[in-house]
Amino acid sequence: MTKFFIRILKFSGPYRNRVLSAAVFAFIKGVCVMMPLFLGFLMFSSFYDGTITIRNCWNYLLAMVVTVLLNIAATRLSDQMQSTAGYKIFADKRIALGEKLRKLPMGFFTAGNIGRISSVLSSDMVFVEENVMQSIAEMLSNAFAAIVINLFMFFIDWRIGLLTAVVSLLVVISAHFMNTSSLKHAAIRQKQNEKLTDAVISHIEGIGIIKSYNLTGEKSKELTENIEETCKAALRYESSQVPWMVLHNALYTAGITGVIALAFILFASGTITLPYLIGAMLFAFSIFIPLKTLYAESSRLTVMASCLDRIEALFEERTLPDEGRKHIEAVTEGPEIEFRHVSFSYEDKETIHDVSFTASKDTMTALVGPSGGGKTTLANLLARFWDINNGSIMVRGVDIRDLPLSELMKQISMVFQRVYLFQETVYANIVMGRPDATKEEVFDACRKARCYDFIMSLPDGFDTIIGEGGASLSGGEKQRISIARCILKD
Repeated sequence: MTKFFIRILKFSGPYRNRVLSAAVFAFIKGVCVMMPLFLGFLMFSSFYDGTITIRNCWNYLLAMVVTVLLNIAATRLSDQMQSTAGYKIFADKRIALGEKLRKLPMGFFTAGNIGRISSVLSSDMVFVEENVMQSIAEMLSNAFAAIVINLFMFFIDWRIGLLTAVVSLLVVISAHFMNTSSLKHAAIRQKQNEKLTDAVISHIEGIGIIKSYNLTGEKSKELTENIEETCKAALRYESSQVPWMVLHNALYTAGITGVIALAFILFASGTITLPYLIGAMLFAFSIFIPLKTLYAESSRLTVMASCLDRIEALFEERTLPDEGRKHIEAVTEGPEIEFRHVSFSYEDKETIHDVSFTASKDTMTALVGPSGGGKTTLANLLARFWDINNGSIMVRGVDIRDLPLSELMKQISMVFQRVYLFQETVYANIVMGRPDATKEEVFDACRKARCYDFIMSLPDGFDTIIGEGGASLSGGEKQRISIARCILKD
């Protein structure tokens, strides 16, 4: 429990004070939860001893009211602190992840990591934000309440307190082994969730081809298998918890029975008085409730640990170095682009080997070759989607690794095979190439891209809203809009 809480504090960054404040209020709440029972014990003791007075009754009533109000205030403040902390922490983490992804090499996205990114964003972060951050103060409150109860049992009698402490220690020890087992299965479950997300994305992206070739049954097999395996992983995770939960319940039952039996034995021998027997009975049936509630929630913490592992691993991915300080100068001599003995490998497979060529200014250079020959890879290397293994790529005599990435991308416009358009007007999709462009410049770019007439034939012309991804347009229409955007940028 302590280890998980420390990890949350480290993860919280600038919002750790909010989490700590929630813990303080959780401590107050944990004390207040047990105070009514303690006050009831004191009142009964006064009645039994014959020392009760009207003033005492009013004092007990006032203490009870203060305890209840303090409990309400502490609960509200604790919930408020942890809820806002969870929202702010993950709002910042999502923005930071966006910045991280922007700097990762393209190879990271083509190596089957799309499902991983989606799973971290839609599953891992959401789970920690909505489940753990919303309940961590409650778990701390139960931990504090368990400590308070154990101390009170020592107040009744040291032997009863010792028995309670021994049972509580056994629960904590068994919970340690339970969490160790749970962590293993939680990691497997979250990994399988990632595979399922990747399978769903792949299936949706290829649904057009699947349907056109009538391969619905065959190509959905992978998705079906992943759904089934996710179900099995979840069941294995839950099954791993059952034996430990049974053991805990057995310890709770044995502890309650032992406390009641020991209290009666001590009362029968005259060691404790009737009020202390009643006090032991009052606490006996609630003595292990905080521990039981706490460790019933511990499965969330183990899943949280697995989620944080995956989130932190994504943040630790190696980015492309962006430490260039040189700039592209306007030159009149020499090639505009030059590949010098360039070699490149996708992991262990070499795709480009010792390639050299030049592209001169105001000319068109075509890369021609068989499918899989490396044409797209060469274009992507120029945009520095990956870094080459050997050789150098020069733009106007400057190695692209010596240029800031932002400056390099200002010099390059690309139209991909798969064009993505945003759910906005046609005009907004084009003008993002150069936001300060005039309308006439936008129209001129469209004429050069040969899409002006097509756009004007749309229901609202340039004000026509394009569906998400440009689903309402043909591939050629999307390509020409993308070309217009590139022309405007240049």
